[in-house]
Amino acid sequence: MRTSPPRAALGALALAVLLGGCGTPTAAPGAEEAGPCGAGTASGAPGSAAGAGASAQDGVRVVGMVEQARDGASSCVVAYSVTNREAEPFTYTITFTLTDAQGGAMSNTEETVASVGAGRTVRRTLGPVTGRVEAEQVRITDVKRVPSDEAPAPAGPCPPSGVRLTADDGDAAMGLRVVGLRLENCGTRPYSLDGYPVLGLLDENHEPVDGIGIVRGGEGVALVDGFDDPPRPVTLRPGEAASSGLMWRNTTGFGEAVNVPYVRVGARPGADPVMVAPDLDLGTTGKLGVSAWRKDAASSPPARPRP
Repeated sequence: MRTSPPRAALGALALAVLLGGCGTPTAAPGAEEAGPCGAGTASGAPGSAAGAGASAQDGVRVVGMVEQARDGASSCVVAYSVTNREAEPFTYTITFTLTDAQGGAMSNTEETVASVGAGRTVRRTLGPVTGRVEAEQVRITDVKRVPSDEAPAPAGPCPPSGVRLTADDGDAAMGLRVVGLRLENCGTRPYSLDGYPVLGLLDENHEPVDGIGIVRGGEGVALVDGFDDPPRPVTLRPGEAASSGLMWRNTTGFGEAVNVPYVRVGARPGADPVMVAPDLDLGTTGKLGVSAWRKDAASSPPARPRP
């Protein structure tokens, strides 16, 4: 769960960035050169439009505006690049924010760029736009990156493991945070669970975070209905799903506050891990609760009546 305000779809709100006089950005596949979309001061130069605000972060950069043909019509779209400086393929999830003329956030949109090769740079675009907005109004507000072989797969082909593990955006109330984990059997064979997810807490460099106690249930965190239910054997037939949860308090007292941007999750011991990015703002509590897997009743087919 992110502690920032919930993301809202950007929709048809206009985005535009001025092109750099130091060079025209290479268009994404299917896009043409900038042409009538306009040209401006040097991209990325101090004080220039494309260099102002948060237009670059963690290898992601807003690089300009390109003309793109679609359905017989052309439009101007924002182009951005993603550079992977790691030694293996990474998948990036990027939050872009459009602000008003006073710098206030208007809306967010999230883009996922999958499997950027080691040492490579790829170019993507942010969809058709209408109207014009100054470049400094387009900001990169968050970048999450995970190894591609551990990236969640919320849609598309079923992973080789036969299960699809994802985390939701979470819920927060009065300092209590809860993030839900969901495990769907998208394969062809039954998948058995008996216990709790296997968790590894990681910092922004994907290094282990020490000093955090992971407790089973909500002991010492909060009393929440169902969170302390003991584990029971669960068998998921194809199409069925199970859920678990992470719970903590964002309490800050003495000591240094701890933030955990990434969690490596295994559905069961020995399972292929999936790295999610819930942004655990643990404060100084030093504790994270986890609930046992339980089958989602809504994912199970209705029982057949006896003849």
